[in-house]
Amino acid sequence: MSHADLPFFPLRPGRVHEVCGPSAPVFAACAAAGLQRPVLWLREAWLTETLNPLGLLSFLDPTWVLLARTPTQTDSLALAEEALKDGSLALVVLEITRLLDLREGRRLQLAAGIGGTTGLCLIPEGMGSNAAETRWRATPIFDAAGTDSTPMRWEIIKNKSGTLGAWNVCWNAQAHRLDLVSPAGE
Repeated sequence: MSHADLPFFPLRPGRVHEVCGPSAPVFAACAAAGLQRPVLWLREAWLTETLNPLGLLSFLDPTWVLLARTPTQTDSLALAEEALKDGSLALVVLEITRLLDLREGRRLQLAAGIGGTTGLCLIPEGMGSNAAETRWRATPIFDAAGTDSTPMRWEIIKNKSGTLGAWNVCWNAQAHRLDLVSPAGE
């Protein structure tokens, strides 16, 4: 798949983006897949689920994933801001549990701009920040034929620098890339 087939992906570096929906973690894994540099994944320690880096094996080398569990979202934001500014990471993924105010969103954007690092906030539906460069919704698609376990619909629902759109995609683990999938006919 070429960049023209799925505009705005890979995500624009030096900016912070958002994704919501049940397939948001897979979207983040796809975003990290082609970067070939370490990724920091932040989440609050009180969240009961955990990310297993081995589950990312079909996307990237799990040894490149740095997991951090912070006491609060404020701590996650502070750590994300420093990591974005530093510039040594390819991607900072931040799981958000409460609405970011405009000041917090702008601080993350400024930090990403300084470090040239891409930021991605995994947000609950309807909880986006006005400061986000793009906002995506990632949802699974039912595959009646059962040929693939990962078809998804990616919709860009906010875009500061372009149009909105929707694409059906599937991660091709063998080729290590996204494939565009034609919607099923009626």
